[in-house]
Amino acid sequence: MKYFDYLTKEQETLLFYSPPVTFNHSTSKELLAYAVGAALYMPATRASVAEDILKLRGAGLVTVIIDLEDAIGDGEVCFAEESVFRHLSFLSAYTENEPDPENGLPLIFIRVRSPEQLQQLIFRLGSLITMLTGFVFPKFSAENGVDFFEAIADYNSSRSYSAPVLYGMPILESASIIYRECRLDSLLAIRNLLGDYRDYVLNVRIGATDFSSLFGLRRSPDISIYDLTPIRDCISDIINVFGRVEEGYVISGPVWEYFGNKGHRGLRTQSQQISFKDAYGRPNYFSRAMEGLIREVTLDKENGIIGKTIIHPSQLRPVQALYTVRHEEYVDALSIVESNDGSRGVFKSEYFNKMNEIKPHLNWAKRILLRSQVYGVLHEQQHFTYLLPENEYSHV
Repeated sequence: MKYFDYLTKEQETLLFYSPPVTFNHSTSKELLAYAVGAALYMPATRASVAEDILKLRGAGLVTVIIDLEDAIGDGEVCFAEESVFRHLSFLSAYTENEPDPENGLPLIFIRVRSPEQLQQLIFRLGSLITMLTGFVFPKFSAENGVDFFEAIADYNSSRSYSAPVLYGMPILESASIIYRECRLDSLLAIRNLLGDYRDYVLNVRIGATDFSSLFGLRRSPDISIYDLTPIRDCISDIINVFGRVEEGYVISGPVWEYFGNKGHRGLRTQSQQISFKDAYGRPNYFSRAMEGLIREVTLDKENGIIGKTIIHPSQLRPVQALYTVRHEEYVDALSIVESNDGSRGVFKSEYFNKMNEIKPHLNWAKRILLRSQVYGVLHEQQHFTYLLPENEYSHV
């Protein structure tokens, strides 16, 4: 599996200076954490989950999260759990009939409701658990976190040698994290807890919808989550605690909940739309939902966040395309890492437009090179919009 595998070989050569690498759920945790990317949520009760996963691979689906929590009603839990078994059994049978590694399944996660449900699922899934990359833990806290990760650790300590590692992805979204008076204590307690299970923590995820709910807020498609000041301040503290280089965690951004509607696209006039110019200076005009998504993912990246929860297939390619590395970023990062031998401290960028200072920029450079492996490096004159389906910008 690799990103943008819907491209022909000729298209890949035309677009990429360095194409994305292949990976699967047995890939090293360092790369896999970046590869989670745009994670598509699907309610477990949806009858066509397995078929949709297979169908959407051709549209670029790399990560799917089957939801047993907020996406289903409290009275549907038993049915949803049985549905998970049906979905995974269907996919397992499919892979047995088509074992081609180039045609592999996406990374599959299940969002559970509680540690007790997690423990039951691990036991009941049996061999089907090897279909999963891991589980997602909602409303994660220092109080429930040990039970979540102990279940993961117990499985990993007893799994067969050939079985892949099972990971956990905690979601930070509870009142004790967003409320200022207890936030720092809560975040530090969670960081201490995760430190005990570091090998099994794939991402630290931010659940801004629950945060917003506690204040009766909901962002419009015209603004980003960073414009809601209580949420912005909390995200800032999460990054401060978990985004430090020495912590080594990949932080995933909040869900973007808007997508196009074919019946009512809500397009602005051209003069009202944001124009994103490509490398040749040609404007691309986007719908409101696409504008907002692009703006928020761009702000995520600038703040060191890689990965985003999405709720509609039309969001897959835009988010993934935005994670590609520009040629300028890549040559700067590579030059910084290669110059880290003590022979000099600063040098001019190959693009002759900035100063590259080795020690202060080294950690940034290392992260860029990791991202470049997973999402690839575009040619100098290429642009992320070229990775979107033709004419898709106008209706996403």
